Amino acid sequence: MSDLSAIEITDPEIKELICREEARQLSSIRLIASENYASEAVMQATGTVLTNKYSEGYAGKRYYEGQDYIDQVETLAIERAKTLFGAEHANVQPYSGSPANQAVYLALCQPGDTIMGMSLPFGGHLTHGWKVNFSGIQYKSVQYELNPDTHRIDLDQVREMALEHRPRLIWTGASAYPRTWDFEAFAEIAAEVDAVLVADIAHFSGLVAGGVHPHPFPHASIVTTTTHKTLRGPRGGMVISGLDWMKRVNSTLFPGGQGGPLMHVIAAKAVSFKEALEPDFKSYQLQILANATALAGRLVDNGFSLVGDGTDNHLLLVDLRESHPELTGKEAEQALERAGMTVNKNTVPKESRSPFVTSGLRIGTPAATTRGLQEPEMHQIADWIASVLVDASDEVVIAKTRAKVETLCASFPLYEELAARI
Repeated sequence: MSDLSAIEITDPEIKELICREEARQLSSIRLIASENYASEAVMQATGTVLTNKYSEGYAGKRYYEGQDYIDQVETLAIERAKTLFGAEHANVQPYSGSPANQAVYLALCQPGDTIMGMSLPFGGHLTHGWKVNFSGIQYKSVQYELNPDTHRIDLDQVREMALEHRPRLIWTGASAYPRTWDFEAFAEIAAEVDAVLVADIAHFSGLVAGGVHPHPFPHASIVTTTTHKTLRGPRGGMVISGLDWMKRVNSTLFPGGQGGPLMHVIAAKAVSFKEALEPDFKSYQLQILANATALAGRLVDNGFSLVGDGTDNHLLLVDLRESHPELTGKEAEQALERAGMTVNKNTVPKESRSPFVTSGLRIGTPAATTRGLQEPEMHQIADWIASVLVDASDEVVIAKTRAKVETLCASFPLYEELAARI
């Protein structure tokens, strides 16, 4: 971990807040599906002199001088990403997943074009055409839902909607869908209506890179992703595609949508891609899946209802309406936070509550797996979740559970040098 002595001298208030957040992360179990722990090497890369360099443009075609080493850093990131995902082209400059998706729209669509994606209340993402997002404001959006009985994607419904609306592009991928994506079936539908298939694999890109989830290529024309989550890199985004889309995507990212790239983050992306190319990365991804399966099974044993009846990936979605009808997702997440287990409230199919309240919880295993937890610990965590949610206002149970969580975390330390300071 980096030395905080300079911050302590310059801004002790910020230093103190950083230390408090460090302590929180080390002493609690992180179960938010979109979060993970980057390696120390990745974090060190984000705190280098690369943050001082402004590098508008692309390698070999910058608008400022002094780019020799910057170009090499970005080229390494690109080549490693291409190898990792078997792609012809990669753009590693997106600041996050949303700008990556915006670049795709700018490359493919005109304002008012029809687009199709999964409905947000059913697990989709804001940028796939939801009404409050730029994608639902600038484009005509149609949204597919899950089968009301199985809570899985209904490909017949998707096809019918595609034939009716003839979208310019079709999105696959979601933020709260626990099952596998059939990219080949979506590609067939897209071809039938002359749409471009785009895969947003932000949540499960690590599973794809590790070879434990179906690959979007060659079925999708363009793939977007974040570089954190299951990929375990820094906060950032990426677009990967064939060479036929390279120039268009590059121009819509810069100068179309972004300015100077964050070179310190791109260096960290390169480090994380190198880590993901190591043989043990697949084992890590397999453990993420095993942990999610174990957690899901034990929650069901404790009487919880899961959307889609389980999980094929790194996350699961708990529907509280059957097991805890009076308990909201917000109340549940707050109680679990006090108990040292961080999850997030989430909408569920046919949601009746506000998205700020919800009837569900989204739970993921990437960060817990990075800490070293395995199936026995997942079973224990599920039991703790169940005991806390029996009565989310019982502070005695919450305090006892918190003590157990802290003991478990101490047995599976993160960043040992940092842990020793806390």
